[in-house]
Amino acid sequence: MTSLASLPTGAVRRVAFLGTPPVAASVLEALVQAGIEIPMVITRADARRGRGSAMSPSAVKTVALEHGLEVGHDPRDLLEVDADVGVVVAYGRLIRAEVLASMPMVNLHLSLLPRWRGAAPVERALLAGDTTTGVCLMQLDEGLDTGPILGRRDIPIGPGDTAADLLERLGRLGTEILIDQIRNGFAPPVAQTGDATYAAKLEAADFVIDWTEPAEVTRRRVRLGRAVTTFEGSRLRILDATMGSQPDSAPLAVAPGTLIGVDVATGDGWIRLVEVQPEGRRAMAAADWRRGLRGGDTLRLGDYGDEP
Repeated sequence: MTSLASLPTGAVRRVAFLGTPPVAASVLEALVQAGIEIPMVITRADARRGRGSAMSPSAVKTVALEHGLEVGHDPRDLLEVDADVGVVVAYGRLIRAEVLASMPMVNLHLSLLPRWRGAAPVERALLAGDTTTGVCLMQLDEGLDTGPILGRRDIPIGPGDTAADLLERLGRLGTEILIDQIRNGFAPPVAQTGDATYAAKLEAADFVIDWTEPAEVTRRRVRLGRAVTTFEGSRLRILDATMGSQPDSAPLAVAPGTLIGVDVATGDGWIRLVEVQPEGRRAMAAADWRRGLRGGDTLRLGDYGDEP
């Protein structure tokens, strides 16, 4: 692995970029706008999205093509590229030793390492109820987010922050660290300390609401941005919700998943629906959706035993 210490201050002119999702695309855009030369961008291959057969490029590839940048899908393509440093942002794959040996490489990771190493650090921090998160710029090594830290910024996680909110803020803060060190020299690396935790990739089940869970846990799941339940056998996405309170009309004992007005009973309290999207329909205010339902004042969400 090539050391960043071998780079004198101001020596970085050409930066190879590896990334895939929208947060990485925003970092790439910022590097281009800062006048940093990008000789090659590596991202995942085009993939099918949704039910159609059309192939879609990653967010990073879209930005790269807009700026006329060369795009590859195999990190080994970098072995033939003249770059001073490689920058990795949510690329989604480990970088092989031969590529790491070809140039110094840094990784912008959206957590306070060593907490939440892995694929979904922001979402796992949110689900776990963390009150603080952050972003680290680290020197890349062959491990999974194990390299020494070059810079970090902490931010609080507010009670209403969504995963999208946090990704946007952390991406912006991380970009500031990255561009500063590209221009002014990389900081001395500091080894990670503390207990490591693993941020596993989110699966479909992570977004399914189990109304028997506590209200706070349910609210966190909604804040991921893709929470889903069922109503009368059809998928119902919960796009926004707040902590609620038991309606005056509710009996003392209410089964989790009971819907009264726009309030839903959970394992230990109530959630108030704000915005929903019924299957096959547009997103709408929960109150408008509720007014269009038949079946009385008390209904039920969640078909237990059937994943939406």
